[in-house]
Amino acid sequence: MEWISKSEEESYQLAFRLGQKAQKGEIYCLEGDLGVGKTVFAKGFAKGLGVSENVDSPTFTIVKEYQGREKLYHFDLYRIVDPEELWEIGFQDMLSGEGIALMEWASQVREDIPPEAKWIYIEKDLSQGFSFRKIRMEDSDEEK
Repeated sequence: MEWISKSEEESYQLAFRLGQKAQKGEIYCLEGDLGVGKTVFAKGFAKGLGVSENVDSPTFTIVKEYQGREKLYHFDLYRIVDPEELWEIGFQDMLSGEGIALMEWASQVREDIPPEAKWIYIEKDLSQGFSFRKIRMEDSDEEK
């Protein structure tokens, strides 16, 4: 699936709709350059799940948990140097199906991501405008 977004609000609303449809046990992996809108996407996704708290990037904590209609595990894996760090925080347990996982920078630990994960690629094209984004979702990591 592929969408075009011409504003931060459109990206947020797309993520909101995906969050409304997300089911317990699903894993979403967000990929894109710095500043492309992964955290905006995460905020919309969380709101679609019914999370009422303010959602921000868990850059220094690796993961934050939120409760909506399902539990949301929001990961920021940008600073992961050694995948062993994930095992120390219970990464595998968080992917066990008790909630929904949304991971920014998931490619940092690509080998530890289950094959059923949905990969979302957010790309900007400045020739189309500062806020232009192409958002593509694949059912598996086809860019391996």
